[in-house]
Amino acid sequence: MNIANSVIKDLQNLMEFPKEGIFSKVLVQTNTSNHTLMCLAKGTEISEHTSTREAAVTVLKGKGIFVLGGKKIKMKPGVFIFMPQNAPHSLSAQENLVILLSLSGKERK
Repeated sequence: MNIANSVIKDLQNLMEFPKEGIFSKVLVQTNTSNHTLMCLAKGTEISEHTSTREAAVTVLKGKGIFVLGGKKIKMKPGVFIFMPQNAPHSLSAQENLVILLSLSGKERK
């Protein structure tokens, strides 16, 4: 077993909330995956978009609304959302919100 490329992070200590907008920190990036901690200030919105990769969102802190393919999902700590590539989605932070965004698979254009 090779653990040389392992990464261990304390996510609580990495959380930073901007006065407005988004603070993001890439935790790990490889040829086939990207894991990013995203901290959104209350009231921040990310308009509808898609990704060329599969994506998973795990809510770590706060509350918000995630819209996936037109369906509203309440975001709260512990909620996990998986999306296939090219799935239209958006989100809004109802209070300071922290998510772990994981992208996987090779990027397709």
